[in-house]
Amino acid sequence: MIAAPELQTDFHFPQETDTHFSSDTDFEEPDGKNANPGKGKSTKKGKKGPGEKGKGGVKGGGTGRINGHHQENGMENMMLFEVVKLGKSAMQSVVDDWIESYKHDRDTALLDLINFFIQCSGCKGVVTGEMFRHMQNSEIIRKMTEEFDEDSGDYPLTMAGPQWKKFKSSFCEFIGVLVRQCQYSIIYDEYMMDTVISLLTGLSDSQVRAFRHTSTLAAMKLMTALVNVALNLSINMDNTQRQYEAERNKIIGKRANDRLELLLQKRKELQENQDEIENMMNAIFKGVFVHRYRDAIAEIRAVCIEEIGVWMKMYSDAFLNDSYLKYVGWTMHDKQGEVRLKCLTALQGLYYNRELNNKLELFTSRFKDRIVSMTLDKEYDVAVQAIKLLTLVLQSSDEVLTAEDCESVYHLVYSAHRPVAVAAGEFLFKKLFSHRDSEEDTMPKRRGRQSPNANLIKTTVFFFLESELHEHAAYLVDSMWECASDLLKDWECMISLLLDEPLPGEEALSDRQETALIEIMLCTIRQASECHPPVGRGTGKRVRPPSSSANLHLHLTGVFINTSLFFLSSQYSVDAEKVTNLLQLPQFFDLEIYTTGRLEKHLGALLRQIGEIVAKHTDTEVLETCSKTYHALCNEEFTIFNRVNIARSQLLDEQVDKFNRLLEDFLQEGDELDEDDAYQVLSTLKRITAFHNAHDLSKWDLFTSNFKLLNAGIENGDMPEQIVIHALQCTHYVILWSLAKVSEGSSKKEDMLTLKRQMRAFCLMCQRYLTNVNTAVKEQAFTILCDILLIFSHQIVSGGREVLEPLVYSPEPSLQSELLSFILDHVFIDQDDDGNSTDGQQDDEAGKIEALHKRRNLLAAYCKLIIYNVVEMKTGADIFKQYMRYYNDYGDIIKETMSKTRQIDKIQCAKTLILSLQQLFNEMLSDLGYNFDRSSSAFCGIKELARRFSLTFGLDQLKTREAIAMLHKDGIEFAFKEPSPQGEGHPPVNLAFLDILSEFSSKLMRQDKRTVHMYLERFMTFQMALQREDCWLPLISYRNSLQAGGDDDTMSVISGISSRGSTARSKKAKPANAKRKLAEAEESSSSSDGVWMNREQAMQTPVMMPSPHLTSTVMRDPKRLRPEESYMGVYGMPPEQQQPTQVTWMLAQRQEEVRQQQERAAMNYAKLRSNLQHAIRRSTGLMEDDEEPIVEDVMMSSEGRIEDLNEGMDFDTMDIDLPPSKNRRERSELKPDFFDPASIMDESVLGVSMF
Repeated sequence: MIAAPELQTDFHFPQETDTHFSSDTDFEEPDGKNANPGKGKSTKKGKKGPGEKGKGGVKGGGTGRINGHHQENGMENMMLFEVVKLGKSAMQSVVDDWIESYKHDRDTALLDLINFFIQCSGCKGVVTGEMFRHMQNSEIIRKMTEEFDEDSGDYPLTMAGPQWKKFKSSFCEFIGVLVRQCQYSIIYDEYMMDTVISLLTGLSDSQVRAFRHTSTLAAMKLMTALVNVALNLSINMDNTQRQYEAERNKIIGKRANDRLELLLQKRKELQENQDEIENMMNAIFKGVFVHRYRDAIAEIRAVCIEEIGVWMKMYSDAFLNDSYLKYVGWTMHDKQGEVRLKCLTALQGLYYNRELNNKLELFTSRFKDRIVSMTLDKEYDVAVQAIKLLTLVLQSSDEVLTAEDCESVYHLVYSAHRPVAVAAGEFLFKKLFSHRDSEEDTMPKRRGRQSPNANLIKTTVFFFLESELHEHAAYLVDSMWECASDLLKDWECMISLLLDEPLPGEEALSDRQETALIEIMLCTIRQASECHPPVGRGTGKRVRPPSSSANLHLHLTGVFINTSLFFLSSQYSVDAEKVTNLLQLPQFFDLEIYTTGRLEKHLGALLRQIGEIVAKHTDTEVLETCSKTYHALCNEEFTIFNRVNIARSQLLDEQVDKFNRLLEDFLQEGDELDEDDAYQVLSTLKRITAFHNAHDLSKWDLFTSNFKLLNAGIENGDMPEQIVIHALQCTHYVILWSLAKVSEGSSKKEDMLTLKRQMRAFCLMCQRYLTNVNTAVKEQAFTILCDILLIFSHQIVSGGREVLEPLVYSPEPSLQSELLSFILDHVFIDQDDDGNSTDGQQDDEAGKIEALHKRRNLLAAYCKLIIYNVVEMKTGADIFKQYMRYYNDYGDIIKETMSKTRQIDKIQCAKTLILSLQQLFNEMLSDLGYNFDRSSSAFCGIKELARRFSLTFGLDQLKTREAIAMLHKDGIEFAFKEPSPQGEGHPPVNLAFLDILSEFSSKLMRQDKRTVHMYLERFMTFQMALQREDCWLPLISYRNSLQAGGDDDTMSVISGISSRGSTARSKKAKPANAKRKLAEAEESSSSSDGVWMNREQAMQTPVMMPSPHLTSTVMRDPKRLRPEESYMGVYGMPPEQQQPTQVTWMLAQRQEEVRQQQERAAMNYAKLRSNLQHAIRRSTGLMEDDEEPIVEDVMMSSEGRIEDLNEGMDFDTMDIDLPPSKNRRERSELKPDFFDPASIMDESVLGVSMF
């Protein structure tokens, strides 16, 4: 039979010796005798009695196999596993059948159950009857480990696919039903449960993850089922005790002694059963849980914590104490979010029941700070559950959480992650708004200022104002929308708080509070109308039934459309911030109600109110809000369109006429500009510009008047900056509206010619304003000019708009130069130097942030020109070279620009990157001179930038192959471009640039390294190759970087294409015979040297490469490689060819060799191709089962195998070692069973001992 596991023999847990599984001696000694009695009643574990040996026992061990399973128990085993796997049959009937089999022959049935657990672990082995009788657990587990499928590391609990989707739930259900059906007899027979627990305990100590995971899950579910049995026993004992007490308290005449004896006997039996269950639970807890809750695998730790939460909730009298709670508290410090999440969900089930709060007081005081800190967990799911747990703690007692604890949760209502914000909103609502007086619930409902919601709305306003770091009312409203929607939709109360006089003794709202209330009211209206979160928080939309949405829309419109909006806008018409929010309300109205409800008079009052606000205000935000409101009202779908359109035309007629009149007088003044006239012109121009943003004002011919104004500003030079800025903006709108009209296709040819003329004249005007003395004007001109160039680039004809081709405008080189100079002068500057653009607020932190945001927009505008090929890509070199210096400010923009340009043209992008490094190198030379120190910060900074550039190319060398090669080519030419002014014996001026270029050597493929090395030697003289002075170190180090990996690479270059196929083919391959070298490669070096001879041809790959000692055999993909590339690395070079021959690169012989190498190139290609075919035919044994030929770098002998590939490799031998799955290359090596507890939690942080 299965004896007790020898845990202390096979494994060692240094911290668990005092709590180790007591069944080491409880169940059975190796000789089969009974062990010492354990806790509770003595248990008789072990073999059947002598009279039972032959009864239905498993016969002999010499049985055959069918499909990998023993015939003697294969059918039953397959039935159990297949039923659980499919999860379709009634689990109870399957368990009942097994129970009948157990009653008939318990050894056979138990053997089926053991094999069921083994097979559920993914093991192909089967425990035989002979093994069951004579082997111990550790021996059986070791034997089963050998039966694992080496081709796959998956097991049922981790397998994907529809057939395994319900396996875990069915597996857990089977265990639960098994215990439930056996709870009245079989589990007390001192055989079945002891054997199963012993097996699961032994499996849970295995180093094999599949055994450990499956057995731990089974043991935890078994424990849960036993806890349920123990709970039922406890209830029955209490009932029996009450019956016994009631019967005993009766008078002697009515007392039934027989019943008393019966109840006493029943209570004794229940007590004995409970002791048995306690022994089983103790064995599982100490033998499995105590070790596995600290397992190296997060899934196993999560299973343990999840189940202990179930035990404490199900049987709180036995498990809800500090002895068990400490495990959950300690595990809250786990490094894996999955485990921390299970801790929180387990605790939520406990805190939800208020009757258990008294038992949680000590735990709460000990681990409250940890729970509060988990609200800021990096895993958003954990943070959400932590906030929900604190909400339950808050409901249980108001005194547990301090003000500081609550404040740490309050600010999360402004989180960008919506689930976190919603959970924090619920916490806020429970804390601040859920406490109402009982008198308010009994009083009749009142509306307006006297409603119960009035104080709650005020509290919301106070909270919003106290959150000084946040000014996003929309985020606050969205966070509270699900839990306090009735409060936030009480618009009548909000209007009453704003318009009505305060009640006697009530304090009126301050001006700041009224502003906050209006903003919150606007946000609630937007939330109710749009039904989706604000910008920047999530993408999901909450779906509301159409009828509810329509009714809410009508209610919203009815509340504000009658008189409330008019009175509100009239009362606050002077306050720009308040009126801006109020004028946005009509954008969410149901405008049909003006007609259906015969409310035209209210519409007229609203339009007059907007007209007065336009005439009264000059604030840009207010004017733009009025423009948007008019745009919402001027919808042709509504019957009110005509009336609103007339009012809009009258308003604009007045403003345009006033502007033309003021402009004529203003321009006639010349140098003597009057401040009042300038203010009038500016205010009128602001209104027109704000409306031109949303409305087509083409019929007023604003281009002519604005162009005159801009031209006067250029000639006079003293035009107020705000007038110029708004004139530029207004003219920009004129161009865009004209383009929109032309794009519709209904315009005339003259309109397109006019637009072309106006656009080019405006671009020239903006270019002239780039040299303005005022920084704000230059920034406006630059931004508009970038937009115009992008809009009218070659992209304008895409999408079937070829008719717009005459409008395409490409900037002149002079304009490109000016744009680049502007970026360098106004963007890449220190923060302290940007005093002009912050309007005197450079010392203010908010001003600095605003200035940085403005500079980022300027840089992004120019980078878009590079990305869309409006300006030459090489201009990006001046941008890329600033990557390191301004990484904190613009690193994301520059990196994204590099990524986009690489997608457009990899080679040109690489040339731009190397150009940026060359520019920095030249700047360093001009500052430090030729004899600079290569350890200087400037040179190290350039080298670090090159390293960063190298990382952006990624890991796929095939995709960036040509770009990297071209980068090296340009770098080599630059390094040898200027000879030393001191003569031939001294290094070239730029030779140190090779040290920078070496940062890109790791991105070269192996054959390309040799090609680049040959190209480098073209520039070298014989004397250069012999130099060893410090000044020649860059050349030496660069050559070494090109030679590294070229001769001793153990992986075929092409093996990266299909490493999976390589692994499959080379798993049991033998190394190639190093003595077999093919002599046909003598001329490889000379033939490869002509790769870059013709500058106009694309890069090619050298046809001859040195042979590696160990290679991978892979399938070649003819679609991805050129013909000449498919013959790389087939033959090895002779030893004499592997050493560099510097004499061949003497300068006097270079030209002659170039000519000869070009003549031999074609001949070598044909020769190598025939040699390759001959060599492959000699090695047909490698290709018999392949659809496509396999090309090896070193041909393997077909007559005999060489020594194993593993020879010479130092492997760490373990008792159990499963190789990685061929189908899952990412599968990591199995971790040991035991590990350092500090890898999960730091005991110094916990402040308590683990055990």
